[in-house]
Amino acid sequence: MGDLIAFLAVAEERSFTRAAARLGTSQSAVSAVVRRLEERLAVRLLTRTTRAVSVTEAGQKLVETLRPAFDGIEAQLAALDDIRARPSGTIRLTASHHSARIVLPAVTRLMADHPAVKVEISAEARFVDIAKEGFDAGIRLGESLDRDMIGVRISPDLEMIVAGAPDYFARHPVPQVPQDLTGQDCLNLRLPTLGGLYAWEFERDGRPLTVRVEGPFTSNDPDLLIAVALAGRGLVCLPSDLLTGHVRDGRLIRVLSDSCPPFPGYHLYYPSSRQITPAFRLLIDALRWRG
Repeated sequence: MGDLIAFLAVAEERSFTRAAARLGTSQSAVSAVVRRLEERLAVRLLTRTTRAVSVTEAGQKLVETLRPAFDGIEAQLAALDDIRARPSGTIRLTASHHSARIVLPAVTRLMADHPAVKVEISAEARFVDIAKEGFDAGIRLGESLDRDMIGVRISPDLEMIVAGAPDYFARHPVPQVPQDLTGQDCLNLRLPTLGGLYAWEFERDGRPLTVRVEGPFTSNDPDLLIAVALAGRGLVCLPSDLLTGHVRDGRLIRVLSDSCPPFPGYHLYYPSSRQITPAFRLLIDALRWRG
């Protein structure tokens, strides 16, 4: 590529001296590069005299081939500069169904303010290798981030909430400590990654405590568990962002609150080696938790 650039500069300047100045190198270096190109192609491209440089017929054909090609390359490079300077392009995210709904308002505002920015969200329960599957970033609870990822907090701390409907507590005693759950109807969450059941996690006197519960209903969909709990068929244990509204409105009654410590909330995460584009930086700023 360098020899073609040198030849084109000489052909357009009609001078090795001016071509060398244009390329920021020496006249002898340009002359040597062009000579090697002619030897490689086995054809004379330039006619040299002590007073002038002219282009041969073969050289002119090469010029007519190179100039449009280099113009196209320069146009593409200029377009890349424009992309780097102007927020544009598609940002691909992977998120759980619930966290996708959490970020949606900020994402829609971002797209409204910057029409050249597009966002694709793949909502699914499983953990995704974002680099392997071509995502720019993912959304995950802070405690489950990989070490080689950069995490940006996008929500406050969360806590698990254990709750049941008033109708349920009309028929069952209110549990006072986590161990009381063994006599209750509990709604089990099947974990999407390994397929096991979530063991309800608590903390008593500064020590972690895990309780494996039993009940009439199991699902891998938190919304279904909430619906069954609202119907009075059992206790549910889910992150606070899923249940706070139901508790606030009285549809569910919270129990065991003193045994549920906070944990890191949702984070936007991406590889530490990722080049930050203007569009992606805008997304980070739009989602960053400032509470």
